[in-house]
Amino acid sequence: MTHSRRAFLGAAGLMTAKPRMARGADANSAIRIGLLGCGGRGTADATSMVENAGGRIVALADLFSDQLDKAKARFNDLAAKHGHSAIDASQLFLGPHAFEQIAASKAVDAVVIATPPYFHPQHLAAVVDAGKHVYCEKPVAVDVAGTQRVLEIGKKAEGRLSLNVGLQIRHAPPFVELVKRIHDGALGEIAFGEAHYFCPFLGKGLAPAPSPEQRLRNWLYDRVLSGDILVEQNIHAIDICNWVLKSHPVKAAGLGGRKGRSEFGDSLGHSAVTFWYPDDVHVSFSSKQFGNGGGFDVSESFFGTRGNSQSPYSGVLGIKGEATWTWKDNEKTGSEKQQAEFSASGVFTDNLAQADAEKHKSFLQSIESGKFQNQAALGVEASLSAMLGRAAVYAGHEVTWDQLLQSNESWDSRLDVSKLDISKL
Repeated sequence: MTHSRRAFLGAAGLMTAKPRMARGADANSAIRIGLLGCGGRGTADATSMVENAGGRIVALADLFSDQLDKAKARFNDLAAKHGHSAIDASQLFLGPHAFEQIAASKAVDAVVIATPPYFHPQHLAAVVDAGKHVYCEKPVAVDVAGTQRVLEIGKKAEGRLSLNVGLQIRHAPPFVELVKRIHDGALGEIAFGEAHYFCPFLGKGLAPAPSPEQRLRNWLYDRVLSGDILVEQNIHAIDICNWVLKSHPVKAAGLGGRKGRSEFGDSLGHSAVTFWYPDDVHVSFSSKQFGNGGGFDVSESFFGTRGNSQSPYSGVLGIKGEATWTWKDNEKTGSEKQQAEFSASGVFTDNLAQADAEKHKSFLQSIESGKFQNQAALGVEASLSAMLGRAAVYAGHEVTWDQLLQSNESWDSRLDVSKLDISKL
């Protein structure tokens, strides 16, 4: 197998659609957005699309009534601020079939999917089949079988819909400039890299023998629903490595465990993975998600024959060596509480301050212009790269990219959401 993304991912997501107006006579009006999954990240995405990109939230969907009520109050206040009408009661969708109902709504042009990652392929399929543009949070799936389904969904969307994936760091101005300089040769020949994602414990965790409701409400700590921390959270840093190195890893080896975590659950607490990229470039990656102190520390460094780069979420970002350069617009990072909010709900500071705004503007502009974006292939590549590290940690030995794909790994949540009693949620 060749190691280029184009060869692996094929035509899905790589064709360029001819520009055309996306919404006929209504193309210049605010794009009508439905939010599927009204938690912290979904709320942050939808809010940014209003505040930064001129969208309008017209529909909400969630499994839980309290989440739906909270989001309704939030977005009605935002609508009033921007001179929009309140969300109509008919556009509030509750329960196991809410994803199908919001996808089918004629009041909606685009849907933001911010549900537990296990459900992303199912929800993405419903939205694309309904002919709606879609912004799907990362990862696009939690297993290999799910990624292959997403590639097929991407083919259905090609040329007629924008299908965007929440890998917003690729739109953060400091990172864009840094990667451009690296690709222009500022580091020379890259020999190896180091990346890490260290963060504290983010919430309550799971109770022993959790009920379906508890698993769904606290899905971040459920290995199957989240994809585990390497896939759900660490995907951002791994995707930056792919971006810099213009490829995905070809194999990985790693170790990990739960030491340090005190709450019940089955997600990893820490990992240490070595990724091999084409041309024998090694990247050492480590992560942790436990403890109550220390805040967040996320960064990538690459070392080449002309110099080295560093790209922290917060702090000095730039290049040292023959082509020394520093991003000059760094802002001071906020308190540790602000940093915790950043990871849990997407409230970014410092080098990521403009990441969401630029990402969401790009998505809505693609709809308005008819120059549709198809990021299914990108989302799959990033998700599989993180899954490769996860597979190596779980196995305790080296796993290749081809072995991962051939496994066609498929996870079962052992949850039948369609049979949940809404009155008890």
